[in-house]
Amino acid sequence: MRRLVRGVAVPALAVVLAATGCAGAGGGGGAAGGDANSISVLMVNNPQMVDLQQLAPRFTEETGITVNFTVLPENELRDNVSQEFSRQAGQYDVATLSNFEIPIYAGNEWVAPLDEYIAADPEFDQADILGPMAESLTVDGRVYGQPFYGESSFLMYRQDVFAEAGITVPPQPTWQEVAGWAQQLDGVRPDMAGICLRGQPGWGQVFAPLTTVVNTFGGTWFTEDWQAQVDSPEFRTATQFYVDLVTQYGEPGAATAGFTECLNATQQGGAAMWYDATSAAGSLEAADSPVRGLMGYAPAPVVETDSSGWLYSWAWGIQQASQKKDAAWQFVSWASSREYEELVGQELGWSRVPAGKRASTYENPDYLAEAGAFAEPTRAAIEAADPSNPGVQPRPAPGIQFVGIPEFPALGTSVSEEISSAIAGQITVDEALTRGQQLAEEVAAQYRQ
Repeated sequence: MRRLVRGVAVPALAVVLAATGCAGAGGGGGAAGGDANSISVLMVNNPQMVDLQQLAPRFTEETGITVNFTVLPENELRDNVSQEFSRQAGQYDVATLSNFEIPIYAGNEWVAPLDEYIAADPEFDQADILGPMAESLTVDGRVYGQPFYGESSFLMYRQDVFAEAGITVPPQPTWQEVAGWAQQLDGVRPDMAGICLRGQPGWGQVFAPLTTVVNTFGGTWFTEDWQAQVDSPEFRTATQFYVDLVTQYGEPGAATAGFTECLNATQQGGAAMWYDATSAAGSLEAADSPVRGLMGYAPAPVVETDSSGWLYSWAWGIQQASQKKDAAWQFVSWASSREYEELVGQELGWSRVPAGKRASTYENPDYLAEAGAFAEPTRAAIEAADPSNPGVQPRPAPGIQFVGIPEFPALGTSVSEEISSAIAGQITVDEALTRGQQLAEEVAAQYRQ
């Protein structure tokens, strides 16, 4: 990644990194402080981070370090972080970054390496971090981020509906089997779709699941030598399959449905299956969920690959320009620690633990008592994810549900708008991908030069 992004102009990079994502809930904010015993943290307003803000006084009690938070919706967060880190403004010491940004920021020396801190802090237990998570935050053998929580993707299905239909889910389902089940179960109960899949525009919406489908069908955005492949037979076949599946047997209004819409539909009995993030299982199994105890969880469906689940993490990165790196590490190590997970479990409930990052989480009897239905499938999905080799051919940049280059948010979002139009029946898949190939070729040409 260092070789790929060195020549990118900083202002342009800041702009493309600010493209669409999906926002959470909550709010609040703080400003940078000059006190030597305070740090400033810029973070996304997802529920897990709101919990962290609530528990942060415990960190201050233990260390004497005050934490000033600025909490923003995801789109605003990415915009602010990209500007802050690309300019090395030093206003914030720590920020929430994903495994998409970390390699890019590390290649541009915008985030500080953490290896010396890890070596000096054996209680943090870096070996406990799940392998794919650690790898996705490591560049050239050096660690640049610590995960706060992580996820992969899997197939969620109604066990009771499947049992009534006489369907047995194998240990590793294929997409062809999923399509057959969706056809069989569509309408089997009033207002129940066979499957729910994202169709909403956005590189982090429809293309999160769709790119994993492309991978396992044998497609890729780019070849190793930067040839665009969006209109290749494999990419076309995968996309046509996805569009046909969701339009024929999917939820109503699929072209505008994202994660939240599919979560609501599945909880309310509107879908027999849902392929999406492993983190969704916590909501499906919550005490007030209508489908609690009714769901089954299977690995992400495959075609040509052994696995196909994505990999994503919200992680902590320390700005290279920070003058308070020691205090920043104390916060990062606390927020990503096993002890913090235990604090959340004891104070807020085990279903709210920011999981998906440590092996020990999946050996904790208190956590398993509440998350037993999906804990092992989640861990297995994360451990099977391979960001460096997600398909059938070598890739020019890491990433499973994204391509780890600064231009991908803008590219993915533009092409996703075409895909959503195809799902809505406004254009054909061939038309969508012909336009997508033109956009991808513009990006590829820059790297070939």
